[in-house]
Amino acid sequence: MSAALKAVKAGEIEIAYAESGAGEPVVLLHGGESTHIQYDTFRPLLGDGIRAIAYDQRDSGAPVNPPEPYGIPDSAEDCAALIRGLGYERAHLFGSSFGGFIALQVAVSVPQVVQSLTVGDTFSDASALQVPVAFEIVGQSPSERDAQMLAFALSERGQADGKVVAELKSMLVHRSPEADARRLAAIPGYDLTGRLPGITAPTLLIYGQEDPAATPGTGRKIANAIPGARLEVIPGARHGITVEFARETAGLLREFVLAHPSLTRR
Repeated sequence: MSAALKAVKAGEIEIAYAESGAGEPVVLLHGGESTHIQYDTFRPLLGDGIRAIAYDQRDSGAPVNPPEPYGIPDSAEDCAALIRGLGYERAHLFGSSFGGFIALQVAVSVPQVVQSLTVGDTFSDASALQVPVAFEIVGQSPSERDAQMLAFALSERGQADGKVVAELKSMLVHRSPEADARRLAAIPGYDLTGRLPGITAPTLLIYGQEDPAATPGTGRKIANAIPGARLEVIPGARHGITVEFARETAGLLREFVLAHPSLTRR
């Protein structure tokens, strides 16, 4: 494990995380093709008064987990265990894409640990796998996905910006075939659509206007189902809202978190 990473033990799982700042605890859940490194440049953008914590999900980066099948509810329990292991009763959650699956699941299954919920470019069920562009990406080997991810995540302007392209490429990870298979196998049983009205945490949804998979219409359906939820759409953005549009996304998240403060520790 990198010296920059810390860890929380949760049963057979060792959850590795990186953090920056101090204040309101914000747990950042990465997407399907990355690890905690997705938020290395994003975390500082959240600014003063926020403790930003990005962790590695199972089969991602540095965690230690047994080679057994698991589902999104198991990953939600891991997130709750991290929050408790850090000494908090509750924390703010931000999940992007696959991380949004988990964040929504935490809000449904372990609501007592959620101070506020923000999700970006995500789905409330496994229909994500049926969207043509997403189906094409997950059907490829990890090494073949990289080129597809550029057009999927970045606008045409972003694809022409060498710095943005390099940053996205640095976030993409290649898992072993076994780990990759376990991650993908967790999705088909995922369906929270009927349980969204039971979410009680203040909720913000952030979607890219040009996202080819998780469209603003998808976000609107989720927002309409969650009492009091708010939808923000970022003009010109595709799926990579935490990369190409990191400042805009971080600004929305920061404002929402500070509007719902907690700082309640055990």
